[in-house]
Amino acid sequence: MPYIPLDQIKVYQLSTEYSDSSWNIYKEFDWQIKKIIGDQFIRSVDSVSANIAEGYGRYHYLDRIKFYYNSRGSLFESKHWIDSLFKRKFINQQKYFDLAKKYKEIQINLNALINSTYQSKNK
Repeated sequence: MPYIPLDQIKVYQLSTEYSDSSWNIYKEFDWQIKKIIGDQFIRSVDSVSANIAEGYGRYHYLDRIKFYYNSRGSLFESKHWIDSLFKRKFINQQKYFDLAKKYKEIQINLNALINSTYQSKNK
């Protein structure tokens, strides 16, 4: 099977788009909101793509999957912060729906990546 560069992996592409969209929201917060909730929000979002990248660079499939699970944990945490930002009226409904849509798409593709990595052990 030919090597596929990281930047051509769909879930990685989606997760970097998620980071970029989130950063555009984060940078508009004042310093107090950044400190209280924004920093945790952006760290969890950025951790999704970072863990995918680190896992993709690992050799053994179980090592890869460990990082993909870390990515999935960060993804779930990011959803918590998106929900909190919306409930506390720091983001509007459109931004919330846009991020929630990206979240769901990443979730589906990340689970598929985990499954395909498990399947690759038999090849």
